[in-house]
Amino acid sequence: MSESFKRMNPNILITGTPGTGKSTLSELVLESTGLNYINVNEIVKEKGLHEGFDQEFQSYILDDDKVVDELEDIVSKGGNIVDYHSCDLFPERWFDLVLVLRTDITILYDRLEKRGYPQKKITENIDCEIFQVILEEAKESYANEIVIELQSNTIQDMESNASRIEQWVYNFKTQKNKH
Repeated sequence: MSESFKRMNPNILITGTPGTGKSTLSELVLESTGLNYINVNEIVKEKGLHEGFDQEFQSYILDDDKVVDELEDIVSKGGNIVDYHSCDLFPERWFDLVLVLRTDITILYDRLEKRGYPQKKITENIDCEIFQVILEEAKESYANEIVIELQSNTIQDMESNASRIEQWVYNFKTQKNKH
């Protein structure tokens, strides 16, 4: 029996290019779903799960093995929203739903600029969004039926996405209670 069939609460990965609204969407659904929030970037910083800092891109160089080891026990129990801008490092068995947030590049550019990202990092992230790098990574890493692409341009998009997630979590829990 697969892990997802044993879990009473789902694990959801919310992924996408930086600036697409992963953290905002996660915060919108946490209270209503009762799921635990795992911000991978924060855990990497807090627990030193990296191999150093890349000055050029102003980001930590992730140690994939340390991250997976750190999260294994928490995620395998279920009931988590995992927020990270990549997805191929996580085991397929961890997730019941993988949401890839997509944002119009003009909106994304403005969001990244407001964060104070260096121009090289903005350009890399815009290119990543144009070429659907995260979406393709998700499709290659997880079963197609659990990978969902969601637009994340406006507050209305965020609210609509949050409602969809809340309904999906409700349906997941309802199905588990029937068995």
